[in-house]
Amino acid sequence: MTVGREGQLRLGTRGSALARAQTALVQEALEEAHRGVQIEVVVIRTEGDRVQDRPLSQFGDKGVFVRAIEAALLDGAIDLAVHSLKDIPGDSTVQGLEIAAFSPRADPRDVLVSGTGAGLMELPAGTRIGTSSPRRRMLLGELRPDLIVADIRGNVETRLAKVRNGEYAGTILAAAGLERLGRLGEATEFLPPHRWVPDAGQGIIAVQGRIADPALTLARAIDNPRSRVIAVAEREVVRTLGAGCSSPVGAYAEVDSNAITLWAVASSSRGGQAERATATGPLEAAAALGKNVGERLLAGIGAYTGP
Repeated sequence: MTVGREGQLRLGTRGSALARAQTALVQEALEEAHRGVQIEVVVIRTEGDRVQDRPLSQFGDKGVFVRAIEAALLDGAIDLAVHSLKDIPGDSTVQGLEIAAFSPRADPRDVLVSGTGAGLMELPAGTRIGTSSPRRRMLLGELRPDLIVADIRGNVETRLAKVRNGEYAGTILAAAGLERLGRLGEATEFLPPHRWVPDAGQGIIAVQGRIADPALTLARAIDNPRSRVIAVAEREVVRTLGAGCSSPVGAYAEVDSNAITLWAVASSSRGGQAERATATGPLEAAAALGKNVGERLLAGIGAYTGP
């Protein structure tokens, strides 16, 4: 099958070390599924990569990490886009594009990296923790309201360096990112996902393509059905809430042989008490389950005030 320029399959990605590591996993899976395919990696700088002097919550939506890559996909500059699923807005329905494949899920948990090795509940009052995530701020406010939460930007290495040099006493990161960078050993504490609920889609890589394009068919061969069910349920919570990157929302699902259980947490964008909801249902009802949980959260926090 001939795709892209001179028969090459062009994968578009961000340029960070983590994005490149994730794209390498997708490349390996595609080469295993389609022997002889020639793959070129195309690095695209997104708005979220260019602007590092303000928190993500001021951008308006999570699309800052995907829009430039999606534009390149629509323009035909690349054949497939590789994203962290959690970076794709929950209500994303770009005309002409489709998520063709979801990777197997890596560890979905958040981790604390602290400079002293102290766990979250052991940190002294007044400790300065770096995060720009409204969800993580919300959860820190629940568990440790006596900590100082300060914005932090930059890639994984930059954030770890800021902890090492004492600028922050600690930071919260995704376990999956550290694992894919070979740095999971730097985690101080793994935070339990039923209580410390992760971002929807955390740990899953999404492969996006143009509808009816031959490359989309190639990508479908590496789709993980288990991750797809999880992604549908978790992202439906976010979509139902109308949540963006300034929205304190988490959603986490587990799948067994014939059922899916979903945990979610949210508060209004103004802050306030976090609401939680959980539900279990059949795999084929993943979207309905996510909608039900999202609606229950919405009822609890009142009229949602997203971006």
